[in-house]
Amino acid sequence: MASTHRTQKLTDELICPICLDFFTAPVILECGHNFCRSCITQCWEKTETNSCPECREEFPEINLRVNRALANLAEKVRELNLNPDSELRCEEHQEELTLFCETDKKLVCVKCLVAKGPRGHKSHNFMAIDEAAQMYRDKLTSSLDSTTKRKDSALDTERRQKQQISGVREQWSSLQTHITSEFAKMHQILTEKEQRLISDLREQEGNILKSMEKNCRAIQQELDCINREISAIQRQMEEQDTIWFLKEAASWKRRISERVNVLSLDGQNLPLGMFKGPLQYTAWKEMIENISPVPASLTLDPNTVNPWLIVSEDRTSVRLGNKRQPLPDTLQRFDSWAFVLGSEGFTSGRHYWEVELGDKTEWGVGVTRQSAKRKGDLDLRPEVGYWIVGLLPSRGYLAFTSPSETPLSPSVKPRKIGVYFDYNGGQVSIYNAGNMHHLYTFTHTFTGKIFPIFNPGWNSDGKNIGPLKVCGIKGH
Repeated sequence: MASTHRTQKLTDELICPICLDFFTAPVILECGHNFCRSCITQCWEKTETNSCPECREEFPEINLRVNRALANLAEKVRELNLNPDSELRCEEHQEELTLFCETDKKLVCVKCLVAKGPRGHKSHNFMAIDEAAQMYRDKLTSSLDSTTKRKDSALDTERRQKQQISGVREQWSSLQTHITSEFAKMHQILTEKEQRLISDLREQEGNILKSMEKNCRAIQQELDCINREISAIQRQMEEQDTIWFLKEAASWKRRISERVNVLSLDGQNLPLGMFKGPLQYTAWKEMIENISPVPASLTLDPNTVNPWLIVSEDRTSVRLGNKRQPLPDTLQRFDSWAFVLGSEGFTSGRHYWEVELGDKTEWGVGVTRQSAKRKGDLDLRPEVGYWIVGLLPSRGYLAFTSPSETPLSPSVKPRKIGVYFDYNGGQVSIYNAGNMHHLYTFTHTFTGKIFPIFNPGWNSDGKNIGPLKVCGIKGH
């Protein structure tokens, strides 16, 4: 009822006192009252006097000012269809609204119950207004409960998202610390190597210069002695007494002939081979001794190889053969998939190895649990003990994940693959070893012994004849 009263009060202010309808093109008189322009004009034409119909004030001159604010407000209220009786009276019959038509979802009056035609409600379902209001309150309550649950769910999702954001930030901080630490180790190795070389160079320089400076002092002493002899000879030559001159000259000749020339040039140089050789290579040789993990020189285990595969004599490469080999069918051996394991398994630590692919059109590399199934059709999912990335001719590069494979998009075609395995850290990362571009990372809590696994692939397209080769460490 309070809402009805406020609506009634609002609409009273927007109704023309002459036509009793919402203002149309309202104008304001000098006395302050408002009327529709057409209503006041027609009124003055009939009465032939220019007076206000409300207060009767007369105006010698007609001065109608447009009330734009009132016009805009009346138009907006007209669009809302607000009239004094809109909430209490039926638009059709002007009767009090006492019922709710459930069929049309509309308030109606008693006459609407029997009204016919397109606007009638005959044969519709009705209920009391209070009952309808309670029904919609119940629906709104249910909707409120549902919306509250959605809000709780959204808040929970927000909370978990914030936890994930916090986790990512913590992970970022941890990885940044790891990167800084690893490069600090390399910087320290290089710095120490540089300082040792400079120290050795300084020591070599000191030793050689010390010897040369000693030789310079000996040369100077000899020069002083020679200069004294020259002065003495010159004085002797000036002697006028022939007998004394010959006597002294013979003596000088004996003394000069008895002297031995001990002067020599100290020609030592700094050892270029020590300080101007392949410094980067020698530093790398020293660095690789401190790298963790050191690139592993793996070999293949022929006891696990599929009979259609051939392992090289040095056990570093595997290729597809032309026929099945007569190998014993042991529990260790793969019999359906073109797999072979590495000879060494791991139960801890960090490890890295590289596999040369060449132009192969089908391959697979990764790690597997020692206890994983090897016979018959294999399910290459992490859940059953296989963490593998590979290339299939018809499907491209894939990480064999669950529930389905994950497509990969290398920036360039890999010709060599790097596998990083961190047993304790629960990580298997695969890289294009040519540019160390990251391809995919598996995460898992590893148990039992884990082995490297290699798959040279079948030759269904006739182009996959090349071997899969485990790379050694160059220069190591």
